[in-house]
Amino acid sequence: MANLKDLRVRINSVKSTQKITQAMKMVAASKLRRAQEAVEASRPYAERMETVLGSLASGVQGLPGAPRLLVGSGKDETYLLVVATSERGLCGGFNSSIVRAARRRAYALTQAGKTVKILCIGSKGQQQLKRDLGELIVDTVILPGNKTANFEQAREIGRQVLAMYERGEFDVALIFYNRFQSVMTQIVTEQKLIPAALPEGKERDLQLAVYDYEPDEESILADLLPRNVMVQLYRVMLENAASEQGARMTAMDNATRNAGDMIGRLTLEYNRTRQAVITTELIEIIAGAEAL
Repeated sequence: MANLKDLRVRINSVKSTQKITQAMKMVAASKLRRAQEAVEASRPYAERMETVLGSLASGVQGLPGAPRLLVGSGKDETYLLVVATSERGLCGGFNSSIVRAARRRAYALTQAGKTVKILCIGSKGQQQLKRDLGELIVDTVILPGNKTANFEQAREIGRQVLAMYERGEFDVALIFYNRFQSVMTQIVTEQKLIPAALPEGKERDLQLAVYDYEPDEESILADLLPRNVMVQLYRVMLENAASEQGARMTAMDNATRNAGDMIGRLTLEYNRTRQAVITTELIEIIAGAEAL
């Protein structure tokens, strides 16, 4: 049985931890609102760009001069897996869920005889993947941990990915991230980045309205396809930012409540131990008085 001093130290330690987790929960809640507003504002733009790309692509697909970003390189032997995670921990299973999805895809592609390369966005993904897939990691992009996601960051990453594609270093690029749904729910998502993922079936037919483009479709696609890669990356970063804060808020709320439960158990144990000590001292005093 622990003595009273040890119990007091443990109770004070857990109380200090509880204050930290409570403060982190409040900070995450304040950041979540801004991040949620940003991601909700970005979704219509990204979806509309996909619609325009679908309309433009209908006029050039199958032609000899169709852009490689649209139709691909003609093969799918080498895959680039872009794993977007955070720079900080203490956010529950936010990072682990993304890494697990990327790891499963990497193993499946390797078993199918494909070549896999991994580009990590965020250090947490790199730290987990390097244990068993470290030889596949070609680069890691470190994001400023104290700043919100901005388009300049997405532009730089997009340029890096496009340069790798132009050099023929991969044929298909897939990106893994958490799509924000609510504070309690973040959906692990795998999305094709290169070649461009276009609407299919009836959804595509509804989007392919008749437009006259000036200049021609090829000229517009030459500018729009690289921009689409950067827009999709920016959207991923915003989705991750909101998901991270939601996951951290939930994790810190659970940690705060668990700390409260632990304080209650330790306080009960402290009171019982203190009562036992007092009872023992009283018995010793009474026994000593009777012996006189």
